[in-house]
Amino acid sequence: MELVLVALLVVLLVGGFVWWRREQAAREARSLADVRADAQRWYERLGGQVMNLHGDAPAVRQALVDAAERYNAAGSQLEQAGTVQQYRLARETALEGLAYARAARVALGLDPGPELPPLAAAQGAGELTKERQVQVQGQTFKAGPQPGQDTPYYYPGGRYQGRPVPAGWYSTPWWKTALGAGAGVLGGLLIADALFSPAFADPGYEAGYQEGFGDGADYGDQGAGDQGADYGDQGDLGGADQAADFGGGDFGGGDLGGGDFGGGDFGGGGDW
Repeated sequence: MELVLVALLVVLLVGGFVWWRREQAAREARSLADVRADAQRWYERLGGQVMNLHGDAPAVRQALVDAAERYNAAGSQLEQAGTVQQYRLARETALEGLAYARAARVALGLDPGPELPPLAAAQGAGELTKERQVQVQGQTFKAGPQPGQDTPYYYPGGRYQGRPVPAGWYSTPWWKTALGAGAGVLGGLLIADALFSPAFADPGYEAGYQEGFGDGADYGDQGAGDQGADYGDQGDLGGADQAADFGGGDFGGGDLGGGDFGGGDFGGGGDW
């Protein structure tokens, strides 16, 4: 009798485990299908914007170059994705591309359209609210909240070597050119400190900067590992070659992406 009870208990346990595994697999499949559909939706929306927007103004062309680069990167990520996290990364890339497309619409004088979901990379970076101009190592750098002849490079917000870089328009993509010009990380940090020091900032900047910097460090510690690495790897999929291949002459700009800000530290803060 005891053997029968033991055998019955084993059968029940095995049956329960099999049922639980099937339910878990079904939930994971539904979750994967949901994030895949969400990423695909934003990717297709980005494709429509890139295909339909055109302009010769430098600010428009630069924004569309970056949007096209993100479109190609998101497409590559979608083709390779097989997990929830990978589809989320593709979604983030598509949303970043849409931020550039939105900036191109602003530069064209068009309605920017509905607000986009917040970018993970721009969390806590804020946005520029006034024009700035500084001299660093004999060069002039400008930034402002609106596109202009002197500020044709849009950036949707992020961080450079732990420094928050607010969304806005810049005279040069110094987060890239600092390295290309041989100035190294130090050159980029000097530019960031000069552009966003309290002397040039809005009231209350210093406290917000310190809070954002501290929160960013904490966030970075929590986000280290595979997720941070995956966000950083987006830069490999968004190179200038893809941007050039996508749009021929119209999108043949240089390497203007914000890949240096992918993943990592995202702190508090506000408008700049």
